[in-house]
Amino acid sequence: MTSQSAATLRSRYVAQAASDLQENRRRQQDLTEELKSLRQEEALLIDIMTLAEHYQDGAEPSPLPEQAQDEPVPARPQRRAKSAPGAAAARTGAARAGRKGKAQRLLLGDILLELLAGHGEPQLAKDLREELMAKYPAREPTPQVVRNTLESLVAKGQVRRHKEERSVMYTLDSGAHGAAADGGTAG
Repeated sequence: MTSQSAATLRSRYVAQAASDLQENRRRQQDLTEELKSLRQEEALLIDIMTLAEHYQDGAEPSPLPEQAQDEPVPARPQRRAKSAPGAAAARTGAARAGRKGKAQRLLLGDILLELLAGHGEPQLAKDLREELMAKYPAREPTPQVVRNTLESLVAKGQVRRHKEERSVMYTLDSGAHGAAADGGTAG
């Protein structure tokens, strides 16, 4: 092997190593973002499990968590699901940081009550979500969060559920209509 071919081979290895390193860093970043998303999903599932256990115990129903996409996930005691070390501490810090900004935002349930008060006929959750995002562009709750919040309002007796074939529609309960109108949820 000549020194020129060795240098060529070495430069190929260096270029390949640099390319591999760059690809590894990109993949690490993707995995970090995916892990963050999975931790948020885990915290939400723990909230749901806790809520389900609460209902199974026959206790008084508590409101479903009303969480927008951009809000941090609140920390919950780890009962059944184990997470990576430090994950609970990271969620706790994020929850503390998010409390200041959350105080000035309207709750999703209040917004949905306001939107339902503007309609005389039953509304699909999908339509309410679209109307909400048009009126509050910074809010982008998932369809499932909107449905969960509406079901929470049904459980509280503030909203009525109507089933038509395979569609579920919601209206403001007649008793809650005056409360929503007088509640002063401005938008």
